[in-house]
Amino acid sequence: MLNIRSFTALWGLGLALVLSSTIAVASKKPEGIPAWLRLHVGDDDGQISPIVLERARALHLRKTREGSVTNPCYFAMDATRPSALGTGRLGRRFYIICEGRKSFRAISAGHGGGRNLRGFANFSNGKRCARNFGNAMSSSLTTGGAYVTREQTTSFKGYYHTSGGRQAALLRSFVQFDGEGETANARQREIGGHAAVLLRSACLRKKPDSPYADQKGYVPFGTVENYSDGRSSGCTSWSPTDANQIVAMLKNEPAALYIYPERADIEAVAREVKQGRSPSNAGLYWNASCLAEIRVPRFWQQESLGPIVARYEKEHPRPPPRPMPICAH
Repeated sequence: MLNIRSFTALWGLGLALVLSSTIAVASKKPEGIPAWLRLHVGDDDGQISPIVLERARALHLRKTREGSVTNPCYFAMDATRPSALGTGRLGRRFYIICEGRKSFRAISAGHGGGRNLRGFANFSNGKRCARNFGNAMSSSLTTGGAYVTREQTTSFKGYYHTSGGRQAALLRSFVQFDGEGETANARQREIGGHAAVLLRSACLRKKPDSPYADQKGYVPFGTVENYSDGRSSGCTSWSPTDANQIVAMLKNEPAALYIYPERADIEAVAREVKQGRSPSNAGLYWNASCLAEIRVPRFWQQESLGPIVARYEKEHPRPPPRPMPICAH
């Protein structure tokens, strides 16, 4: 039998081992992340939060081993961060990481705007911070999780006048995403990445020499609108300059993309907030500025929101598309 002195010594040794192990775990750097990349880890604008980097890197390594991605670079987005920082500055929350070149870049990106189906459900998002997330069809919401970039398609949107008075064609490339788990219906939802530009107030004008002219020689003319400062249709949208660079990087080389937060993250943070507790004290991450603004995030899953959207659209059918008018001059 152990005497009191021996028991106390053994207990003290065990406690020391536990404390030593705890301290080691708490102070341990993320395994395998190179020192140069750790310099970019943090919660300030232009930095990547630890959990976002760890998950994005793990996805890239897994998909590379599987052979489903061949791109040496990988991408991540933190949709809990603000889109705008005030005084015209955009929040940098989309990350391009190329470890072979020791390259890290943070840029702006839009989040899903959601919808307000009056009398049915309101899951709309403001321009600065996203409160609502989900994977329901026709919801225009961002879904966090794992994606792989796939094929690209480029479409002609119309002509617009440049500052020099000349005419330019607006061509927009779309990069299709494929997902898994909660993001598995990305292709059905037509979720991908593209430049945050569109043509407004379009009308038809004769331009028979254009390769994009219809059978009667008409092409659309309009005004280019850049919406890089906020919401999208659920796709990942970038500024035109950034989009051109990303599209070129992804040509014939699929890459991994991880978007934070996932459903489990959203629901865990929501539980803590509703209980009056700080998510960070429970080891959970959400951008503090946006959490103070949105208070409680929510995930809208296809199984519950999908039927609501379908019922709304059945009761409120969209009018048939009207033909584009002929330009007055």
